[in-house]
Amino acid sequence: RHRGLSSATARPEDAPRRTPRRARPRRHRHREGAMHAVAQSAIARPAARARASARAANATTSSHAFAAAAPARANAARARATASAARASLDARSTSSRASSFTSNASLANALASRAVKTSRGRVAVVANASAAAGNPVTAFLKKNPAAETAAYFALWYYLNIQFNIINKQIYNYFPYPWFVSAVHLAVGLLIMTFFWTTRLVKFETPDSEFMKDVTLPSFLHAFGHCLTNVSFAAVAVSFTHTIKTLEPVFSAAGTYLVSGTVYAWPVYASLIPVIGGVALASATELSFTWLGFSCAMASNVAFSARAIFSKKLMSRMSPLNLYNFVTIVSLMFCIPFVFIFEGSTIMAGIQSAVALKGQKEFIIALLKCGAFYHLYNQVAYQALGKVEPVTHAVGNVGKRIFVIGFSIIAFGNKISPQTAVGSAIAVLGAGLYSYVKNKYADQTKQIKSD
Repeated sequence: RHRGLSSATARPEDAPRRTPRRARPRRHRHREGAMHAVAQSAIARPAARARASARAANATTSSHAFAAAAPARANAARARATASAARASLDARSTSSRASSFTSNASLANALASRAVKTSRGRVAVVANASAAAGNPVTAFLKKNPAAETAAYFALWYYLNIQFNIINKQIYNYFPYPWFVSAVHLAVGLLIMTFFWTTRLVKFETPDSEFMKDVTLPSFLHAFGHCLTNVSFAAVAVSFTHTIKTLEPVFSAAGTYLVSGTVYAWPVYASLIPVIGGVALASATELSFTWLGFSCAMASNVAFSARAIFSKKLMSRMSPLNLYNFVTIVSLMFCIPFVFIFEGSTIMAGIQSAVALKGQKEFIIALLKCGAFYHLYNQVAYQALGKVEPVTHAVGNVGKRIFVIGFSIIAFGNKISPQTAVGSAIAVLGAGLYSYVKNKYADQTKQIKSD
């Protein structure tokens, strides 16, 4: 049986022999297969049940673990939501900051652009108060010291007024036509203001019809007071006219009560008594006294006090310089008729006499200089009025008269009696006392009626 096998597969001789199984019938084989399948199934079912139980146990355990971990997951979710919200808020703040920075930069650029002024050559000059103050030490000093600015206005006002009074009186000594000279003062002022406006040294402010209507009364008072003052200058000594005009605070105090209902404490009104007494004493022995000069000076006090009150009310609508310029224009219109009424028949003869005495050039230059000093000192006076109250302005006007009286006596050699000197001193000191008392009792000032 083993002859056909190779030697590699041949069984060794000493190997034990297997007992050959007897072939079983086919039907027995089928039965054994079925029994084997049943046995295998019996063995598999417990194993499947065991595995199902294990899976169920695992599922239950996983379910319990998942349920137990739910709060932790919820906390984690809340933490993630909070972190996301924090990141969103941070991004929003960052975006807002960038937007604010951009808006701020844009606003700054717009502000600078709005304050940029194109020059005639096309260049752009940015006008800033800080840089202007830094570039001009005088402006910076005055901005930091408003009292010094007011004092500077008053000092310049005094100087220009002294020059005006001396030249004005020199003209009246050979050309006694005060109404014509008053009109020349205003006409020269019109030339000066035109120069200021065209060169933009003073910014032009366009008035409306309502403003021009309201400025008519101050302009008439200005023209009337100016002409009457010049009539007094021509009739009496300059020092006496200014002594009378120390009464201006009296009329100013009365005017503020009538117009705005302002009532001062009784010591303020009592301090005006020395002013009135001093003027009366000086007038009684004035060597150049005339009723024309006295009455015109008194009437001019009334006019200028009222002008200061009404001009003060208009300063909220226009700058002081432009206000005075428009007052000058309208005042000139009022003055021209006065010239023809009072001096129209003799003015040409007076001009010819003055030209023959002084020469045409000197006469014209004197008129122009007098008009320039008059306009400039009034412009500065309006600037000072914009810094103080009307009564304080009137007191400053009194202080100005001290210098004018002294310089006029020196310039013209006017002789005054001792009584006139004492009366003038009392009037001036009384004006100073009035200013001190008014400031001391300023908190007791009352307003009894509205404007």
